[in-house]
Amino acid sequence: RDPADLPGVGYLPFDLLLDAGPDRIQSLLTEVVAHAEAGELTGLPTRTWPLADARTAFRFMAQARHTGKIVLTVAPYADGTVLITGAGVLGGMLARHLVAEHGARDLVLASRRGAAAPGSADLVAELAAAGATVRFETCDVTDRAALDALLAKLTVEAPLTAVVHTAGALDDGVLTELGADRLPGVLRPKADAAWHLHELTAGRDLSAFVLFSSAAATLGTPGQANYAAANAFLDALAERRRAAGLPGTAAAWGLWVDATGLTRHLDAADVARAGRNRIVPMAAAEGLALFDTVTATGEAVTVTARLDLATASAAPTPPLLHGLVATPAGPAAARPVTDAAALVARITALPAPERAPALLDVVRGQVADVLGHRGSDAVAPDRGFKELGFDSLTAVELRNRLGAATGLRLPTTIVFDHPNPAALADHLLDALLPSESDEATADRIIAELARVESALGALPADGADRARVAAHLRELAGRWDAGTTGGTPERAALDGVTADELFDLIDRGIS
Repeated sequence: RDPADLPGVGYLPFDLLLDAGPDRIQSLLTEVVAHAEAGELTGLPTRTWPLADARTAFRFMAQARHTGKIVLTVAPYADGTVLITGAGVLGGMLARHLVAEHGARDLVLASRRGAAAPGSADLVAELAAAGATVRFETCDVTDRAALDALLAKLTVEAPLTAVVHTAGALDDGVLTELGADRLPGVLRPKADAAWHLHELTAGRDLSAFVLFSSAAATLGTPGQANYAAANAFLDALAERRRAAGLPGTAAAWGLWVDATGLTRHLDAADVARAGRNRIVPMAAAEGLALFDTVTATGEAVTVTARLDLATASAAPTPPLLHGLVATPAGPAAARPVTDAAALVARITALPAPERAPALLDVVRGQVADVLGHRGSDAVAPDRGFKELGFDSLTAVELRNRLGAATGLRLPTTIVFDHPNPAALADHLLDALLPSESDEATADRIIAELARVESALGALPADGADRARVAAHLRELAGRWDAGTTGGTPERAALDGVTADELFDLIDRGIS
């Protein structure tokens, strides 16, 4: 500013080296060092970029978007030792990839099983032939002391330069079942181990710190609240490291085609369920190529999942993907209507005897989708839900789908509150059309009585069979009359008989 605008303020040139003198400079530097050693001062952040992205890094610097230093890294996996946590299928695939594509020559795979992990001897021999040294170390990475001891083994000749954290565990269940006893088993291998790695490598010059996260934390997947929380921690840790100028990348993976330690238990229905969330399995080659892409972007968190955004689906689309999913072409009138109002209108427009069967078809179709069947023919209406293969997770998914299809607010226990799909469909019909369900039941009974009347015409005019059926019908009519006009408890027992039981009683009377 112009000194004339500031009365009483003057400007003087000052040269630190000439005017302060060496003694004063020594005093200043000594004080600065003391503050730094006390942790009161921190260095400027450093942001790392792969050498291949030098053009992007220089553009970033030219736009003055950085604070502190920008560092270009050369061959982050080839300059020292790469630590991979988890010695399962993913760990083995990644080790092969780093050796073949990135020139890694010294790798340590740490897991609880160590050298006893399946395929470990074959992997060591295979990568030794490619000129790399692979060591399997027995280490529980959730144990800070054990991990510290492992890191201490790394020598000056082969210092640790990269960390890839792939370890993890699952314990799926609906939220109400995830008590305190079911959280540590999932959080510790992911979150605790990652934090230990973050703190214990703080003084090391790492060029890569990659965390295998999951799209569960971003998109949300049914029954994985604990797993989503653990992976959300990894995403946040990567952001924190980047903000501090440290390397940090979280890859939020979807499903892999190859059965890993986390996914080998999944059956076709589980994979189909993931597909309804728009996540489809990716091949190993595609996943490893994405690994390279993600670690080269310079971004802290990237969703690395294969998404099906084109296929039409009746299942709800994850909210974050609404803007990406393709909308069916053509006029709105030509598109399938799946909303609750349309279903209610369709059911209401049917003759009363056809409503329950129509709604049962809807229920069976949803059951088939949840269980991964090709069609509703595989779902017997009178077969119990547990016998069909439902558990707490699939029961909640069916409840959500039926709630969306009908517009009803259904309790989480709706599936197991009813013995089979037929009973559940009857309950939904009563909830959707409460004023007409009694009429529908009466129409069904009258229709069945017409069928009985037709069957009675086939009996001989005389004989023991006719007499036996006549006696049974008189008894049935007497019990029905007693139930409606008031009679003895024995005769009023028909009050609790369901329509299906009544039809069965009639059938047995004419058989």
